[in-house]
Amino acid sequence: MDREYLKAKLANLPQEPGSYQMKNRQGDIIYVGKAKNLHNRVNQYFTGAHDFKTTRLVSEIEDFDFIVTRTETEALVLEINLIKKYRPRYNIQFMDDSTYPYIKLTNEKWPRILIARDMKKDRKARYFGPFPDASAARSTQKLLQSIYPFRRCDRMPDKVCLYYHMGQCPGMCEYEVDPELYRKMTEKAVSFLNGDTDDVVNQLKQKMSEASEAMEFEKAMEYRDLLESISAVTSDSQNIEKQNHTSLDVFSWYADRGYLAVTGFLVRKGTVLNKEFRLSPLYGEEEEEFVSFLMQYYENHPKTRLCVPARLNPESASELSEVLGCEVNQPMRGYRRRLIEMCTDNAKKQLDLKFDVVERQESATEEALNQLDQLGGQTMRRVELFDNSHTAGTFTVAACVVYQDGQPSRKDYRLYKLHTGNSDVDSMKEVVYRRYFRLLKEDGRMPDAILVDGGWTQIEAAKEIIDALGLSEKIRIMGLVKDDHHNTSALMDTDGKTFDIAKDSALFFLLTRMQDEVHRCAITYHRKLRAKAQTRSVLDEIEGIGPKRKKLLLKAFGNFSGLKMADVDAIAGVVPREIAVKVYEALHEE
Repeated sequence: MDREYLKAKLANLPQEPGSYQMKNRQGDIIYVGKAKNLHNRVNQYFTGAHDFKTTRLVSEIEDFDFIVTRTETEALVLEINLIKKYRPRYNIQFMDDSTYPYIKLTNEKWPRILIARDMKKDRKARYFGPFPDASAARSTQKLLQSIYPFRRCDRMPDKVCLYYHMGQCPGMCEYEVDPELYRKMTEKAVSFLNGDTDDVVNQLKQKMSEASEAMEFEKAMEYRDLLESISAVTSDSQNIEKQNHTSLDVFSWYADRGYLAVTGFLVRKGTVLNKEFRLSPLYGEEEEEFVSFLMQYYENHPKTRLCVPARLNPESASELSEVLGCEVNQPMRGYRRRLIEMCTDNAKKQLDLKFDVVERQESATEEALNQLDQLGGQTMRRVELFDNSHTAGTFTVAACVVYQDGQPSRKDYRLYKLHTGNSDVDSMKEVVYRRYFRLLKEDGRMPDAILVDGGWTQIEAAKEIIDALGLSEKIRIMGLVKDDHHNTSALMDTDGKTFDIAKDSALFFLLTRMQDEVHRCAITYHRKLRAKAQTRSVLDEIEGIGPKRKKLLLKAFGNFSGLKMADVDAIAGVVPREIAVKVYEALHEE
């Protein structure tokens, strides 16, 4: 990351609405956002402290672009379009391809009843739902086709088929059918799908009674089965308030510990048909991410009246209504307010559950540690891992991370500047020697085992140093062996014996976490040193100029060029005169 370039670019951002696009080293867009004030919003990413999720995003940013818009509403539309186009990795946590099934009534001369998930292919058709799952949709479709003889075939055949002989199709392919009768049947099916089942239920009860009186018990049982099917279909959903027959979508959110949980209730005729839930890392402002989720959600779902929390900025709610083209309410009381509170409470419970599950996975960690003990042939509860990083032999560093009982012990982490060039073997020898020579000198706590990344050559390097320090009886050395995809697949001991690790085992996930952690530490430290070196100047070489005086000089004269144009007297107004003379001479020497 060229910090001077980014700093200059950030300082010149316009204070206008627009969309910004963060890019990584390869120039790929990794995050898209929108802002009311581009200057303020983008600068927030590079100033102050952030949580881990945002810090990870910022660590990958090498450059950014922006597009100025006239209004924040235009910025919101542009943001969604860019997300759809580029699918940035830090935006797509809410973008999944799963959609709920709907009952589809085709727009044809003789309409058919089908199950559909993609509502864009046939916009002229009528859709009913959504249904909780495909099973509920199929049950409803089967029930309707049993009650009403809708056309079944995709293309009209020349002769009637089995459905006609079973009484489940009028046979319009071969015989004359009154279009008016078919239209009335369609209207009854639509009424049924809209929740009005009373007429159908009463008709079926009457037919069941008549069949029983006529001693036609098989037919009566068929009517009874249809009534039970209707009961099953209509009871699949939760009736929140029977007196309220409103159809609307209710969404709310809850944010905590760097995660955003969004919950939605899809209410049809006063009945909650489905519950939507998404949980993902939070990289931006929680309100912005919530609005972004709704925009993406309604790309693949029908729009209806939408209710959102009153705590959402009214301007954002107004923009959302304008972009989606539907009514957006922020209820303050009553039935809809209670639904909002239910959504928020559900989101909080789901988010808390996420963290509770992670914290309680002690059994999996204990299982992984037992597997590691078995492979190592001894107790390996305190493990240290090493990794190094460099760029063509420069800024060579190493990291040592410590895991105690399967958990990272960050207070024991150590970072090293190395002096052995770009040889991974020499780097391993240096860092292992420096680490354990100091522990011996200070009588520090030794690990049960060392895990090195790199296979046999790294094992040999570490073993040479451990043997020289006389620690081979105390410390077990093992290496992480990787497959062709650079994934850990086995452990190797100092005798060259390998132990395969199942990818669904608890040990595999523990070793993966350890490996990712030591790699992250080494890379982060390497980038920090490299960035620091890129910002060094001639001032760092002048005796008497430290970070504080360097900052004062650059602040007084604006930049390095302004300082170079100043004379000794002007510089002496900021630092002591003898230091000012040294600065002037250093800046003007040939």
